[in-house]
Amino acid sequence: MDYKRQEPYERYQLGLPFVGIPSFGKFPICTDLEQLDAHIAVLGIPYDLSIQYRTGTRLGPRGIRTESMLYAFGSGGYDFERDDVFLGPQCKIVDCGDVDMIHGDLEQCFENAEIAVRKIVEKGAIPVIMGGDHAVTIPVVRALDCYDKIHILHIDSHLDWADARSGQRYGNGSPMRRVSELPYVDKMVQIGIHGIGSSRKCDFDDAKAYGSKLISPRQLRKMGIDEALSYLPEGEKYYITIDIDGLDASVAPGAGTPNPGGLTFDEVDEIVEKACKRGEVIGYDFVEVAPPYDPTGVTGMTAAKLMLNFMGYVLKKKGM
Repeated sequence: MDYKRQEPYERYQLGLPFVGIPSFGKFPICTDLEQLDAHIAVLGIPYDLSIQYRTGTRLGPRGIRTESMLYAFGSGGYDFERDDVFLGPQCKIVDCGDVDMIHGDLEQCFENAEIAVRKIVEKGAIPVIMGGDHAVTIPVVRALDCYDKIHILHIDSHLDWADARSGQRYGNGSPMRRVSELPYVDKMVQIGIHGIGSSRKCDFDDAKAYGSKLISPRQLRKMGIDEALSYLPEGEKYYITIDIDGLDASVAPGAGTPNPGGLTFDEVDEIVEKACKRGEVIGYDFVEVAPPYDPTGVTGMTAAKLMLNFMGYVLKKKGM
């Protein structure tokens, strides 16, 4: 049998999802930050030294990259609901690899992360971070001190406002309290907090005293996303941090601390899209993906899709 094509055809490289090095979204790789030239720089922080129970989030960046190959658009992706193309060839997105981790040394891991994020910002790119446990948000936001004022949008099932547990101030249950102590961090909206054990009452009292707006999934569905985001000053700079367990455990089982009763994919996606339209998002992280607990890979797929959607929204706001 003759398997040769009978008609002439144009031969070009397909770059199918299973072919090539699994960078995030199959975007170009730039591990030398001195050479960085991009609108968005993806950076992994494979850290889980401060996790309190189920480790495995150190494998989050690798897992998200692998699943992101499924959504590699090449020259952009068309969204029929919005009748628009996102992440076209004019969008410069690169994968900067991972921050170097030093086993057992929290301080040096944080320092390495802060240096890398600071360099990305100096180069004029938006840092998009893959954790790692939620403590990685601390060094990332520390690196944003070039801004006079930023506001935090936090999506999570947990409050993350613990102060110190037996002297440990930098656990994965403390990032929101730690970033609230930075002088340039102002308003904070925390969406998705729910369930017994999200934090101690005194931590909730401290978060409310700081001025953080706390919104559970049930409250969000009653008030609507627009009202929830109205607590962020319009037109100002936002940093978005998303813990995968802010999504319901049925959607994202591969989490360090999965929690039933969370948000849906569409709710989180809409929150991020509207935040990008409301203000200037200057950084974004997605944390607590733990691939060992999800052999299906659906958690990594969910994280990758939300990250890609974010990139599309933030660059569309910039006219790309």
